[in-house]
Amino acid sequence: MKAVIQTQGRQFTVQEGDILKVNRYPNTEAGKTLDIKDVLMCEDGADVRFGNPLLKNAVVQVKILENKRDHKVHILKHRRRGGFQRKQGFRQELSVIRVESIKVK
Repeated sequence: MKAVIQTQGRQFTVQEGDILKVNRYPNTEAGKTLDIKDVLMCEDGADVRFGNPLLKNAVVQVKILENKRDHKVHILKHRRRGGFQRKQGFRQELSVIRVESIKVK
């Protein structure tokens, strides 16, 4: 069974057992399970259901494996002939999640 879900401002096509990196869920810790109710589409073989925009009574259960920070992205600003340089770094906070089950009633 496959599903298209929307979480943390992005859309993902998932099936049971998939591992995803998403923006960190606030106030969560590793080992916690979450229910994602923003399911846009669900496919089970030849049976395909579309939401308008969301499917009612559809839930995807995920488990948070870990919270971590992504690799550092360097931002460099420079203006020619001005002696102006600025270097800045940024690390995105992520949650690594695993899809436990997809339920459609």
